[in-house]
Amino acid sequence: MAPLDSAILLTRSGEPDEGAGTALVLAVSEGGDLPRVVWWGPAEQVAGASAQDVVAARRGLEGVQGLAVLPEHSTGLYTRPALRGHRPAPAPGEDPAWSTAFTLDEVETTGADAERTDRVVVNALDEVAHLALRSEWEALPGGLLRARHVLTNAGASDYTLEGLEVVVPLPDEAVEVLDHTGGWLHERVPQRAPVRDGLWLRENRTGKTGHDAAGDLVVGTPGFGFAAGEVRSASVGWSGNTVQRLERSPSSTTTLGGGELLLAGETVLAPGQAYTTPWVYLGASAQGLDGLAAENHAFLRAIGQQTGAAPARPVPVTLNVWEAVWFDHDLPHLLHMAELAASVGVERFVLDDGWFGSRRDDTSGLGDWTVSQDAWPDAEGGLQALAEAVHGHGMQFGLWFEPEMVNPDSDLHRAHPDWVLSARGATPLLERNQLVLDLSRDEVREHLRDAISAVLSAVPVDYVKWDHNRDLLEAGGGATGGRPVVSANTVGFYRLLDELRALHPSIEWESCASGGGRVDLEVLQHVQRVWTSDMTDAVARQDIQRWMVQQAPPEYLGAHVSAPVSHQTHRTVPLDFRAATALFGAFGIEWDVSTASKPDRERLAQWVQVYKDHRGLLHSGRTWRADSPDPSARAHGVVALDGSEALVALVQLGESFVEHPVPVRVPVGRGGLGGLDPARRYRARWVGPVDAAGSRAPEPDGGARANRGMGPVEAEGPAGGAALPGSVWGSVGLVLPRRHPLTVTLVHLQAV
Repeated sequence: MAPLDSAILLTRSGEPDEGAGTALVLAVSEGGDLPRVVWWGPAEQVAGASAQDVVAARRGLEGVQGLAVLPEHSTGLYTRPALRGHRPAPAPGEDPAWSTAFTLDEVETTGADAERTDRVVVNALDEVAHLALRSEWEALPGGLLRARHVLTNAGASDYTLEGLEVVVPLPDEAVEVLDHTGGWLHERVPQRAPVRDGLWLRENRTGKTGHDAAGDLVVGTPGFGFAAGEVRSASVGWSGNTVQRLERSPSSTTTLGGGELLLAGETVLAPGQAYTTPWVYLGASAQGLDGLAAENHAFLRAIGQQTGAAPARPVPVTLNVWEAVWFDHDLPHLLHMAELAASVGVERFVLDDGWFGSRRDDTSGLGDWTVSQDAWPDAEGGLQALAEAVHGHGMQFGLWFEPEMVNPDSDLHRAHPDWVLSARGATPLLERNQLVLDLSRDEVREHLRDAISAVLSAVPVDYVKWDHNRDLLEAGGGATGGRPVVSANTVGFYRLLDELRALHPSIEWESCASGGGRVDLEVLQHVQRVWTSDMTDAVARQDIQRWMVQQAPPEYLGAHVSAPVSHQTHRTVPLDFRAATALFGAFGIEWDVSTASKPDRERLAQWVQVYKDHRGLLHSGRTWRADSPDPSARAHGVVALDGSEALVALVQLGESFVEHPVPVRVPVGRGGLGGLDPARRYRARWVGPVDAAGSRAPEPDGGARANRGMGPVEAEGPAGGAALPGSVWGSVGLVLPRRHPLTVTLVHLQAV
């Protein structure tokens, strides 16, 4: 327990790279006030300092500067309260409790010593409002921090909670904000603005994370980029409705935070009942956006190992049949596809929508989780025939489900029309001919668990693609008189998924929501993979993956080689470009390979081998992205955490208006983020499918020259194959040729 009038440094301990990650300093007063966050930011900035040192530096004429762990108007603030609620019908002698003044009870700490800790719990009570607060703050493996509040109704009457958010202060130099917007087929589109006075809110009301998800809300110094600038971020770990907030006031500090967005009347706490906010994840880095991404990746990789939700290693090459056959499930054709898939090196074959009930298109059968006799008659061996054939080729077998949804034209809906979410006693508008089931109800969740589990027990399934194809609209619960239940429904989703994971521990799970509509730091702790986007055009995927990787490590991000002509854009994209784009994710194929020519299948097999050769690095190293003044080009890559190797990609999206070669600087290790060792020497080699002459040079047409008459490219690799110090690759950089649009140049650096 922390003594009164003390200071606490919250940061990870007992790990290498002590200067990496995020740190936070709390000041505990002896007057009964809530502890205050006096500073938080990159841990390297307070390396060697004590918590008391930081508190002393923050002391002004009016005392120590900082923000209470729960900011309240009773302390003199006029900005948006972190806690909003009231008692509609107070018991005799009870306060309406619309304004609070919590008094500190105790501060619990866990960690290496009295000053340095990796967990802080603040317990407080408002005896007038009859509310108890528990505020939890943790330092996580990988360098992130996270915080959440637990509010308990200690009164004799109901308390209506309208909102409860985690809020932290920001320094004055945090003057630019970056988050994301987007839509179906266009997830994680970055948007940037100056920080202005007033309240800036990002509200999500879709009932899932959303295609326009803000992701990490990043605030930083002027001009921060991928590799430079001091940045701080907050992200809500929740797969339902959320709110993210940024507020600047001339009279008080700038604040950043977020929590769950609670709909009107959704959360009413009975006497003795408690509400727990989602975790809000906090990151800080002096090395720009890539520094924050490294913390997200390190945390998810560490927590995945602890919970068993990490992707299997090595991450298999996956072929999904959706864009190949749609609803046309023809066993002979699928068997032929499976044979060809195995021949090019595929390791997992996934059957998508259309195998169950009356589901021959998207108008019926959804919710009836029994194998269709029409599509898969027992006389032909049923679905087991395909699964066994896939296993016979040495591949895993995957199957598609959409557990939370139902078609009105289904046996389930005809039997239980009251199981769908609705308000006003009316059926909500249809989206994709479907409605949403109420997973807040035990009987609904138990029915789905048993029906899905029966299929998974009868058919040898190794992998489940879990889809979610519509937003939650007028999401009231039949068991609550139509009151909103998005919050409870989200908890029900996690519970159903985790129960099925426990019943079938050998199965891996993918979160899909019409693509990237449910990707957040909470769902990523329950699944081994996400479907990044329904957009499989590799040109569009370049930017989607570039920004989705800000939160999710590449091994979680499904990235598939699509058909030559995109189903979404009708753009024709070369195979090498499609494959090199998919390389930097969980590599797969979304293409009827039986329609590919033999040379294309051979070329695809070579790319599969390139992925297998490098996936150990791609799925364990530090991801980096280069800021580029040329909008037609992108440079990015992965560097091993031990500095032993790196893979570099220069992507030419369009025609450049400059003709000189491109210098690409590879990150050099600093701040515990991973990078090339400046003192070690590295040899650079071209990477790519081998052409007929055995060359791996990067010319798009197999010729001896890059485009625009740049002259011959050294066959030995960049710099003529010379082994150069990491410091040179990081400062002078790899000099790579300009190339035709829709080409990717790949280079592997190996320490010698």
